[in-house]
Amino acid sequence: MEQFDRISIQEISKTDMLMIIKALEYTGENTNIPSFISLKNSIVKQLSELAETTEEEFLLYLQKK
Repeated sequence: MEQFDRISIQEISKTDMLMIIKALEYTGENTNIPSFISLKNSIVKQLSELAETTEEEFLLYLQKK
């Protein structure tokens, strides 16, 4: 198996990305494990920067069908 340090997300659909973000948020809130919320926030921050928009606008974009 080839080793890698980073994973590309370009093939993940909007729906799947929103599901991942919501799952991290839900898990963090219901287990009181802050690393889940931290990971969710990091993903949203990085993706919104790539999209050159705010985090709120990016989340709204993911929610649009």
